[in-house]
Amino acid sequence: MECEEVLKKLKSFASQKTLYGMARFGIDVSAAYGVKVPILRKIKKEIGNNHILALKLWETGIHEARLLASMIDDPKKVTKKQFNNWTKDFNSWDICDQVCGNLFDKTDFVCEKIFEYSKKKNEFEKRTAFALIACLAVHNKEIKDNEFEKFFKIIKRESCDERNFVKKAINWALRQIGKRNIRLNKKAILIAKQIQKIDSKSAKWIANDAIRELTSSQIQKRLK
Repeated sequence: MECEEVLKKLKSFASQKTLYGMARFGIDVSAAYGVKVPILRKIKKEIGNNHILALKLWETGIHEARLLASMIDDPKKVTKKQFNNWTKDFNSWDICDQVCGNLFDKTDFVCEKIFEYSKKKNEFEKRTAFALIACLAVHNKEIKDNEFEKFFKIIKRESCDERNFVKKAINWALRQIGKRNIRLNKKAILIAKQIQKIDSKSAKWIANDAIRELTSSQIQKRLK
């Protein structure tokens, strides 16, 4: 399937109602058609993996084309240059999270990029680091506990960032690590209690929300 053919197909599913819903959830719809993610996943199945097509779709700048690009790309063919170029284009929380969960968390250099991007100034680039931690915690069953423990340092360090999309991603990362197993759960709660003592509204919100979920009877029962 060629790029123009894919765009034509995407346009056929365009919906003003979906577009309105996206905007209501804080998604930049200035270059969007209004196509639901489940439809994109069906199109992904039709296309399969196609790195070259993914690059072309991303270059169109169209929101759904970029989401689809992250679904069909091959993580083994993603370079650090591509990673850097795509993250510079992030303009919404959903494109950040989808690309991280569909593609970037499966690259060989993901951990390196997490530490690098945790220091970024741009809101969505910085969110990338913590979205990747959360996605790894959910998707990757091979990473050892001690590797996740290394992320606690940057979670604590950046917890004072007051920006909405950053602090929510930091909280998300902390909670997902704490839900992997009982050992990491205890460690995450301990870190959350340390963050709770920081004189910052953002830090206290991140910590309180994480502690509430990680100590809940539902999570404790599942882990034990």
